[in-house]
Amino acid sequence: MGYSAMLAEVSPAMYLVFLAIGLCLGGGIVYLLLKFFGKQQLAAARQQAIQVIEEAKVQAGVIVEKGKIDAEKERIDKLKEFERQSAQVRDELKEEQRRLEKREDNLDKKLDVLTTKEKTLDQAEGRLAQKQAAVAQRDAELEGIVKEQRAQLLRISGMSIEDARNLLLTRIKHEVEHDAAALIDKTLNEARETAQTKSREIIITAIQRYATEHTSASTVSTVDIPSDDMKGRVIGREGRNIRAFEKATGVDVIVDDTPGVVVVSAFDPVRREIARLALERLIMDGRIHPTRIEEVVAEVSKEVANQIVERGKKAGVEANIGGLNRKQIDLLGRLSYRTSYGQNVLQHSIEVAYLCQVMADELGLDGTLARRCGLLHDIGKAVDHEVEGGHPQIGADICRRFGEREEVLNAIAGHHGDVEATSPYTPLVAAADAISASRPGGRRESLERYVKRLEQLEGIATGFAGVQQAYAVQAGREVRVIVDSDKMDDRAAAKTAYDIAKQIEQEMTYPGEVKVTLIRETRAVEYAR
Repeated sequence: MGYSAMLAEVSPAMYLVFLAIGLCLGGGIVYLLLKFFGKQQLAAARQQAIQVIEEAKVQAGVIVEKGKIDAEKERIDKLKEFERQSAQVRDELKEEQRRLEKREDNLDKKLDVLTTKEKTLDQAEGRLAQKQAAVAQRDAELEGIVKEQRAQLLRISGMSIEDARNLLLTRIKHEVEHDAAALIDKTLNEARETAQTKSREIIITAIQRYATEHTSASTVSTVDIPSDDMKGRVIGREGRNIRAFEKATGVDVIVDDTPGVVVVSAFDPVRREIARLALERLIMDGRIHPTRIEEVVAEVSKEVANQIVERGKKAGVEANIGGLNRKQIDLLGRLSYRTSYGQNVLQHSIEVAYLCQVMADELGLDGTLARRCGLLHDIGKAVDHEVEGGHPQIGADICRRFGEREEVLNAIAGHHGDVEATSPYTPLVAAADAISASRPGGRRESLERYVKRLEQLEGIATGFAGVQQAYAVQAGREVRVIVDSDKMDDRAAAKTAYDIAKQIEQEMTYPGEVKVTLIRETRAVEYAR
């Protein structure tokens, strides 16, 4: 019977019994197996644990040794750092100690010096107190002596106190005047050394850097006549040619007995020039009658007008001034026919423009604006015979219509002091105008006016007490005064020279400056017989 057949014949109850018995037997076997294998694993685990512990002990020993080494190294490093810092602190303490010892020595020295000074001061105070007491005693003695002497002087001189006071005041007055003269002399010397140095330098530089020749004209022009026959043709039948010529030109023609000359006279220089040129052209042409006269005068007028414009443009280019109106150019050209005390006004204006630029550059101002002010400052003279008023105001009004700057207008209107100067260019123009007019050869004066100015200079000088003689020399630019040496000492002479100069400034009008030279000398003369 097979195993499976046997199982088939077994009843379920028996099966359960056998199954239970099998399970019990299997569990015991399993238990025994587990117990056996557990013991082996436990022994192996114990062995492994022991090995791990040993290894851990070895590693722990290594770590401990390494930690001891690192700790010892760190301790040594910290010890070295501590010693270094300690040495540094000791050095600083030693240095501080040395400084304190040095300061203490200095304080001791200063204390000794102060002690010495205190002793010296105490001694000086003692001596001062003694001197003060002696001075007080001496003052009291001197006061008594003065009172006694005063009483004696009054008894001897027989003067009253009021008379003595007046005498003393007179003496003090003379001493004060002497001191005042000395102070004036000193002040003048200092002023000449300081104030005039820069101004003279600027003016001399301006004069040296610009010089030009000036033309000279008068109110009459002469025209050469080749023959008396031509002179008769100029006159015309019953004088009709002269009348036509004078009517067309606006001038006066003078035909006298002077041979070979006809004089053309007019206040307007442009008209006079037109008349002169027209008359010369008529004489060369030979055809002289009223119709031809009108044609020639018209042609010459156009030519002169063109010349005026060209001269105005040339003046603007020469002075390096741009932006001028056509009317301003025309007026500048007209100035070439105008003279002032023999000086050509256009050349004078160009010279003033350059002088203004030189001085403006020296003073740090705008040289271009200064040139414009100088060139236009006398533009009113071109029409002052046609318009009422002075040429400064006329010129300012003209330039105001053409949009000139306020500085230019003020310079034109105020260069003769008619209006107050509101810009630094106005005194520059005034100075340049005076330089151009007063330099040697710039202008000429009439003999009568020249003599009158010399007489006035000499009269002012001789009006002072102690002055014996006065002479105006150097064309009135210097006055030499001779004083009585017995009545005036050196200090009083200096004060007198100063007073004369001040009176000349107040009473006279002149270009440039007037030098006052006062001469005081003592002469002893004896004769051997």
